[in-house]
Amino acid sequence: MRPFEQPRRQARELVLQALYATEFGSARPEEALADLLADQPLAEGATAFAQRLFASTRRRVEWANAAIAELAVNWNINRIAAVDRVILRMALVELDEFPDTPVKVVLNEAIELAKKFSTAESSAFVNGILDAWVKRNDRGTGPGT
Repeated sequence: MRPFEQPRRQARELVLQALYATEFGSARPEEALADLLADQPLAEGATAFAQRLFASTRRRVEWANAAIAELAVNWNINRIAAVDRVILRMALVELDEFPDTPVKVVLNEAIELAKKFSTAESSAFVNGILDAWVKRNDRGTGPGT
């Protein structure tokens, strides 16, 4: 792993936790990420990345849910595990709004989040949904992406 990826991996974990907490009402959105960052400070660039990813994902929940529902053939979005939905939303938003992040990095990070925070089967499901989105949106996975 390249050194710059570790702070962003930590940032993604905190964003996942904050989004999950806000979705289930255990934290207010304006405080969720700030509280986690106060307990687990990140490098300045990673903090800015986390704040942007958190805000973008919250703003685009309906867009991400529609994309997931379209790609998860034969799956009702409400039957997808909550943590998997949050991981998918984050990754879809990052793929769509953060063009500087290589596609392979976004997919790998989402798979790793699923392995760490969800079930054994979740990583394959998350990978399948994201791979379908990448192919559908012609966001290449070649060198440098």
